[in-house]
Amino acid sequence: MNSGFAALPASPVFRLLDASVPRCLVDAPALAADREGFARVDLTIAEGRIVSILAAGTATPEDSLPGLDLKRGIVFPRFTESHTHLDKGHIWPRRANPDGTFMGALTAVTADREANWHAADVRARMGFALKSAFAHGTGAIRTHLDSVGPQVGISWPVFAELRAEWAGRIALQATPLFGIDHAVNPDHMRAVLAAVRQHGSGVLGAVTYMSPNLKPGLEILFRAAIDHGYDLDFHVDETNDPAALSLEVIADTAMAMGFEGKVLCGHCCSLALQMPQAEARVIDKVARAGLAVVSLPMCNMYLQDRQPARTPRWRGVTLLHELKAAGVPVMVSSDNTRDPFYAYGDLDMVEVLREATRILQLDHGATDWVSAVTTTPASVTRLDGLHASALRAGAAADMVLTRARSMTELLSRPQSDRTVLVAGRAIDTTLPDYAELDTILTA
Repeated sequence: MNSGFAALPASPVFRLLDASVPRCLVDAPALAADREGFARVDLTIAEGRIVSILAAGTATPEDSLPGLDLKRGIVFPRFTESHTHLDKGHIWPRRANPDGTFMGALTAVTADREANWHAADVRARMGFALKSAFAHGTGAIRTHLDSVGPQVGISWPVFAELRAEWAGRIALQATPLFGIDHAVNPDHMRAVLAAVRQHGSGVLGAVTYMSPNLKPGLEILFRAAIDHGYDLDFHVDETNDPAALSLEVIADTAMAMGFEGKVLCGHCCSLALQMPQAEARVIDKVARAGLAVVSLPMCNMYLQDRQPARTPRWRGVTLLHELKAAGVPVMVSSDNTRDPFYAYGDLDMVEVLREATRILQLDHGATDWVSAVTTTPASVTRLDGLHASALRAGAAADMVLTRARSMTELLSRPQSDRTVLVAGRAIDTTLPDYAELDTILTA
């Protein structure tokens, strides 16, 4: 069994001593933070919950209480993935992207879905992805499910079964994924709404693009969300075309319809290619409409601005710094894993934070960017009610322990020796073997 720190106390009551914790994730007002935003603390754990979080060295001595000295090692709450595609994951070995482009990915996934996505196939690949995410320290995931044609009746029941099986380990949430043109089809919407009512998590969504059906399709989705009390999640402007401004139409629609639920917009790549006046106008509307934005830096670095025999000219990510400065909740997530939209990845949020820091230059500034993989996505997805996304007394002792003592140590290595605690106990962090999928992928 791989669990990182071999000396973790076996007692139901113990202490984690001299831990470095992100100050922005700790509910303990008296703690001071260093220049990187970390506070040094002692945590007391009892019966699977955090009893206290005190400045390191200030706890009342209890000689009989076992403890583990973390020697300033950084501790996080378990992570929240706000944008994934569990149903697409790991099909690369049988359906690679022919040219690395977005259209190449779309064509390959469509072909694979129509040929192979029966219930057993979807279940095996989703289950493999969940085992990986759990071992890496993720506690909650929102996944998009392709919801077109017969797939609506296949993937949603599988998701519901896995959500029940993984309860207590990973909190799962799903949202439907289809092109906005489908939203104006009453038969399609009836099927999707029935699946979400029976198997879903109170979220609707679509892929938005500049189509004659964009505004009417959005109005249908917003009206359905209002009528059923659902939140919304959109794939938005995943392109390097500056003419793509469906994000602005989403903001306009949300304000015009007085929508009060949560709206999460993913990608928003073309926002980074606007002229300054248009950029400021759209960001202002996004803030006033109360939208949130998730950037998928690894996937968009892979797909965007890809042309044969040409070096890409931009990073593919959205304006996360400017959105955050405007008061928009922002976050980062994995997106796809080992499928035609992204050939790599393992649902590892330490990797996401590491790559996001490099790609989006999240260093040399605010010290609260770790919120983008913890508390912010947990709040926007409402998964914060199902798992502990912050460190506070009374919360479940669900944590990720590392040996890194600073951001440069944390982000310079994969942290493959991390320890993951669930209810105060170290889990087995051995990753599943890719060979487990051989039968499915070669059938």
